[in-house]
Amino acid sequence: MNLTGLFLIRKEELNLRSLLFTLGGVFLALAYPFVFRKPFPQDLLIKVLLFAFLGNAWNILGGLAGQVSLGHAMFFGLGAYTSTLLFLNFGVSPWVGLVAGAFLAGVVSIILGYPSFKLKGHYFAMITIAFGEVFHILFRNVDAVGGASGLFLPILDESFGNFYFGVNKIPYLYIILSFYLLSTLTIFLLDRSKVGFYLRAINSEEDAARSLGVNSALYKSVAMFFSALFTAMGGTFYAQYVTFIDPPSVYHLMLSIQIVLIVILGGVGTLFGPLVGAAVLIPLSEFTRIYLGGTGRGYDLIIYGLLIIVFAVYQPTGLMGLIRRRK
Repeated sequence: MNLTGLFLIRKEELNLRSLLFTLGGVFLALAYPFVFRKPFPQDLLIKVLLFAFLGNAWNILGGLAGQVSLGHAMFFGLGAYTSTLLFLNFGVSPWVGLVAGAFLAGVVSIILGYPSFKLKGHYFAMITIAFGEVFHILFRNVDAVGGASGLFLPILDESFGNFYFGVNKIPYLYIILSFYLLSTLTIFLLDRSKVGFYLRAINSEEDAARSLGVNSALYKSVAMFFSALFTAMGGTFYAQYVTFIDPPSVYHLMLSIQIVLIVILGGVGTLFGPLVGAAVLIPLSEFTRIYLGGTGRGYDLIIYGLLIIVFAVYQPTGLMGLIRRRK
C-alpha cells in the first residue's frame, strides 16, 4: 500500500465546520473529567489525546512530506530519557527537560534524517526501524541511563512547576490537551505556508519538485524536525505521567507502529485523522485487553490487527475519507 499517496490536508477541512468541531471537542474535553470522575475513563482520554498528539507529530513527516517513518519511538524515548535524566542528575525542572529533550530529538532527526532522505519508499521506512532499534539496544545496555532496569521518577510535591499531580489526573488531561491543540495549530499553519506548499509538492512528485528548484532534502528535514520535536514532548509527558520509564516502554518498535496505525485508521495527512484514529483504536485496545487479554490468549491483538487490515484494504483513506464521502 502506498501510504504517501493518501490524503493531504485539504482546504475544505479548514472551514467554519472544522473550527466548530475543534471548539466543541475542546469543550467536551474540558468538561469530561467532571462528568467521568473515576480514574479509568480519565486515564483513557489522556491516552487518546497522547496518541492523537503523537499521530499529529508523525503526520507532519508522513502525511505532509510523504516520508513513512517506523522509528518514531526513538524520538519519544529521547524526550522521556532527557527530561528524566536531567531531573535525576541535576535537579532540572521537567519543563526545562521537556524543551531540552524536544530540541535534542530535533537535532538527532536532522543528523539521521538528512542522509536517510536519499532513500525512498520502504527503504526509508526500513532505515528508520534500524535507527529505532539502535536506540532501544543502546539504552537497554548502558547502566548510566538505567539500563534494562529503567528509571523511577521520585515523588514530588504536587504542583504545576514540578509537573507532578499525584493521583489527580485532571491537570495531566489539560496539559496533553494543550499539547494536542498546539500540534494541530502548527499543522494548520504549516500546511498553509510556503513550506507546506513545498512539502505537498514533494509528496506528490518529488522529482518534479526538485526540477523546479525545491530543495527536497531541506524541507523534508524541516518536517522531520517538527515531527521529532513534538514526539519528544509526548515522551516527556509520558515519563511524568507514569513516573517510570525503561527501554521496552519508550523505545519499542510496537510503539512506532501503533502511532502509524492510528494515523492510517484516521486518515493519513488529514487534520483530524489522528484524533479520530486514536479515539477508535485506543479504547478498542484498552477494552479488548481488559476483557480478552487475560483469558483470550491475545484475542485483543487479533481484533486490533483485523481492523487495520480491513481499513487498509477497503478504506485506505481512513475514517476521515469515509466521513467526507457521506457529507
